[in-house]
Amino acid sequence: MSMVNHPKVYGTAAVATAFVAGILLTLGLKDLYSDVEDRYQKARRKSFRNSSIYRSSVSLEEHTESTQSIVEAPEIPEGIEGCIGNTPLFKIRSLSEATGCTILAKAEFLNGAGGSPKDRVALNMIKLGEERGLLTPGQGDTIYEGTVGSTGISLATLARAKGYKAYICMPNDQSTEKSDLLHHLGAEVERVTPAPITSTGHFVNLARRRAQEHTASSQDKSRGFFADQFESEANYQAHVGSTGPEIYLQTGGQLDAFVAGAGTGGTISGIAIYLKHHMHMSALRIILADPVGSGLYNKVKHGVMFSNTEREGTRRRQQVDTIVEGVGINRLTENFEHGRELIDDAVKVTDLQAMKMARWLVEKDGIFVGSSSAVNCVATVVAALQMPKGSRVATVLCDSGTRHLSKFWKKVGELGLEGEHDDLLSLLKIKAPV
Repeated sequence: MSMVNHPKVYGTAAVATAFVAGILLTLGLKDLYSDVEDRYQKARRKSFRNSSIYRSSVSLEEHTESTQSIVEAPEIPEGIEGCIGNTPLFKIRSLSEATGCTILAKAEFLNGAGGSPKDRVALNMIKLGEERGLLTPGQGDTIYEGTVGSTGISLATLARAKGYKAYICMPNDQSTEKSDLLHHLGAEVERVTPAPITSTGHFVNLARRRAQEHTASSQDKSRGFFADQFESEANYQAHVGSTGPEIYLQTGGQLDAFVAGAGTGGTISGIAIYLKHHMHMSALRIILADPVGSGLYNKVKHGVMFSNTEREGTRRRQQVDTIVEGVGINRLTENFEHGRELIDDAVKVTDLQAMKMARWLVEKDGIFVGSSSAVNCVATVVAALQMPKGSRVATVLCDSGTRHLSKFWKKVGELGLEGEHDDLLSLLKIKAPV
């Protein structure tokens, strides 16, 4: 009997066949769907991980995944010394707009120990002392240094962290918040009357003598270690080994000028040595920022420390009572000499220009820095105006303005410099080249 002649039977068979086929298809699609779903979820998770939301938050989904999917965490620093270096380099918008160049600032005030580039130097000087057997942690050794503030703060912080004591000699005309901070960091502080370097009472000579006295009179075999930031090779080498390479990497080697002041001279020398070498002595210009009262401007520009009117026998002991702290000096240090031949030019900055620049940075960019950083920024603007439009010029922001409240920033307030301004060049009385 043919099924064609019996529609009912045919219909029943067709339904049964369709039902079986449906079951088989469903089972097949289930496996297929599982594979597709698995691929989709993996792609979705990958996309989510790459999103800014994933990078800035903890993903709940990550915790529900297999324990085999572990996010590799960065290495955790060992101690406060592990927080030194790798400071950001950022663009200062207002200065870039005023000059037509890209003005970049190395935020050295974000170093994690003492909050200045001196963290790098202090750590390197301690390491050098340990390598030479002059410092041993935990036996009462004391680090002595003559400083106007920042190096002392870095040394005091790191001394405690690494098992030493700190003794700081500093001029008594420096801001009181620096010596107050040193006391709170556990350092012994001796403030002295400013004197020429030829005097035994100069703060650097005094620190050297105190270290010698400690070692000679010690009953517990502890030693006094004179860090000697002005002459120690550990100073400029700290910047050859860290600050210079960081700037090179952060700019991709694309930099037209670097501007910095000099106190010990380690920062500008170390960075100049590294950048000039790795950029193969290209057109990169190294420019010194020098405050009034310092002799380094004349040394770079004219080859002598002083002009004819300031020659020995005719000049005053203290040339100018500048309000700027941390940069400017009237002698040549070993650290400055290491990089002096690499310095192409110098810019002289007045106290008034520095104070106006410091106020401008707060008003326009929300950047609150100290006097040496303000000097650097004025010189950077002058240097940028002498370069082709679009040039990239970098400088250093050394420390926070909180260390300069009682002197530098107090003077800013007294002079009524806290109003709004719109023309930077007019404010600083700088003429743009025609």
